[in-house]
Amino acid sequence: MVDSDYYTGKVCIVTGANSGIGYAISEELAKRGATVYMAGRSREKVAAAVAQLAAYGDDRARPLVMDVTKQEEVQKGIEDTAAEAGRLDLLFNNAGVGGTIPFEKATLEDWKTIVDTNIWSVVYGVHAAVPIMLRQGFGHIVNTSSIAGIVPPPFQALYSLTKYGVTGLTECLKYEYADKGLHFSTICPANIATPIFNKGIDGQARGDLRIPDDAYPVDKAASLILDRVAEHKGIIVVPEEPYTDLWKGYILGTPEVEERLQQMARERREAFEKSGTYF
Repeated sequence: MVDSDYYTGKVCIVTGANSGIGYAISEELAKRGATVYMAGRSREKVAAAVAQLAAYGDDRARPLVMDVTKQEEVQKGIEDTAAEAGRLDLLFNNAGVGGTIPFEKATLEDWKTIVDTNIWSVVYGVHAAVPIMLRQGFGHIVNTSSIAGIVPPPFQALYSLTKYGVTGLTECLKYEYADKGLHFSTICPANIATPIFNKGIDGQARGDLRIPDDAYPVDKAASLILDRVAEHKGIIVVPEEPYTDLWKGYILGTPEVEERLQQMARERREAFEKSGTYF
């Protein structure tokens, strides 16, 4: 059963809060009575996102300007927030970029960009937050992975490597700090209706992709995520169906899932050869 008061009065940081899942989580946190520091690297975009949540109460949403790929900025941002608020209850390491590209076409710069954004940003956040939460004796860190962090989709080797890393890190820490009052959760979104589908590995809008027809509404995703976080669930698949079955089928090596992934590889290869995208 979901604790309806889990977020009331809580102090939260959400990275990548300007749009997409990060913004939706921030809004849902504000609705549920939390104070949310919305983090992003663009001062203007952060200010605009904070202003959009003003209806939920004065100072319910607050700006936090930092580049998650820069350790010193993440360290300062998290430490300053905890000092200002007196504590840090939840950290959502959500910022990230996508990447669907044939392995042979990926450059080493592509690899560096996606690793810096999707792996190092999470490491920086956890590195800064864990000592604060250990001193407090409580805290909850929620890292955004992906369905590609528990099931390996073809043509997403770069992305999947980073997301498997996030999943593994978070699961390890969940057990390591279970007796210390700290909780860890991994969000594994499948197709969610957000702008990530219209951006390349560098995070810049491309305009040649589109949100899949079966994409799950982002507001519903945020609500489900926060329900499961409040239950202290470890791996949170969003939406749960049919993707939980896909995950289980992959782990068990069922012929149906194996064929589905092989067919996806064929379809994506054909699409790339025709148009340069996988749609």
